[in-house]
Amino acid sequence: MSTKKRVSYFYDAEIGNYHYGQGHPMKPHRVRMTHNLVVNYGLYRNLEVFRPRLVSHTNLTRFHSDDYVNFLRTITPDNMGDFARQLARFNVGEDCPVFDGLFEFCQLYTSGSIGGAARLNEDLSDIVINWSGGLHHAKKAEASGFCYINDCVLAILELLKKHQRVLYIDIDIHHGDGVEEAFYTTNRVMTVSFHKFGEYFPGTGDVLDKGYEKGSGYSINFPLHDGMDDDSFREIFRPVIGKVMERFAPGAVVLQCGADSLSGDRLGCFNLSLKGHADCVEFVKSFNVPLLVLGGGGYTLRNVPRCWTYETAVLLEAEIKDCLPYNDYYEYFGPDYRLHMPTSNMENLNSAKYLDDAKAKLLNILGELEAVPGTSIVTGQVGMGVPKGADVMEGIEGGNDGGKEDDMKVDGGDKKEHQSELAA
Repeated sequence: MSTKKRVSYFYDAEIGNYHYGQGHPMKPHRVRMTHNLVVNYGLYRNLEVFRPRLVSHTNLTRFHSDDYVNFLRTITPDNMGDFARQLARFNVGEDCPVFDGLFEFCQLYTSGSIGGAARLNEDLSDIVINWSGGLHHAKKAEASGFCYINDCVLAILELLKKHQRVLYIDIDIHHGDGVEEAFYTTNRVMTVSFHKFGEYFPGTGDVLDKGYEKGSGYSINFPLHDGMDDDSFREIFRPVIGKVMERFAPGAVVLQCGADSLSGDRLGCFNLSLKGHADCVEFVKSFNVPLLVLGGGGYTLRNVPRCWTYETAVLLEAEIKDCLPYNDYYEYFGPDYRLHMPTSNMENLNSAKYLDDAKAKLLNILGELEAVPGTSIVTGQVGMGVPKGADVMEGIEGGNDGGKEDDMKVDGGDKKEHQSELAA
């Protein structure tokens, strides 16, 4: 009989007050709606609930460049006319707009992820949830795909203080490009992404993109087509992640649970049910490795809270009723007012042969890895043949207990010197 996990949950009520702008698909309000469902289902009784302690701007520069973070601290809707060059340079505009409280919003969602990683490091929790996190597209000096600060990368860097190897898994419909890029040349972090590929944002994540130099084989990408359903997803996710756990043996796992891979998402094109999506969460949890669970995409407002509430229950091993409890946002969930939604009749364009071939390629890549990676890793530097756009990990070394904090810097040189290359 398994022992119940210590599950912690980070939430700040202020998160729902931030607004990207009229008509923008990203709505932080979905996190408030999720929390309200979690509370009204009574799940909070089995959670340790924390309000995150805000990280400072210096915490954010462990990954992001100083001038990018300073720009985010400075820019407001009132003064943005004075920053035309920087807006273009840092890719802040239509997809990633300037809005009131932008920097505080970034601090809020990032603080839960870094704080959650710290709790895992201190063995205070077995599982930590931060549904406001998972903004996986942000680059070192560039906003991207509704993401400004990459809390996933910063949480992984926190985990690397203690753990020699950290695994990142991404089930958002979009490729986890920002996280992959940050760790593309190291073997201490493996990134695994299952995503829609081909004429679809961000356009990266081919099955043959597998990392570089010391990181070769440590970036795993499963590109998918429209209509991916529960059975097909399970048939690829479980074998690939099972092999990853066998070969990589991570000390901690970060799981990004973007809900835009659900059926009926406003921007998505998969056909997963809540149970199909949550099956991934349940499988990762079954390995009993310290686990940080994050949100991510999800743009149909009535579906995202359903998904993340159900996955909170899965992480707690709690049964919850299909009939939704009355809550502050009850009218959003009509006309059925039920937790589980039917999937559509859309065609699954992922043939069995296509999935089997891609799976075989990935299992082959994983099979060629050392069972346990070596500990000495000094990866490539700028100007030494690293592919354009790859973020550079310098001087990341550590013994079996992981590196010291001062050893865990990304891009060890002068950040300003390299910024134009990384923001290109």
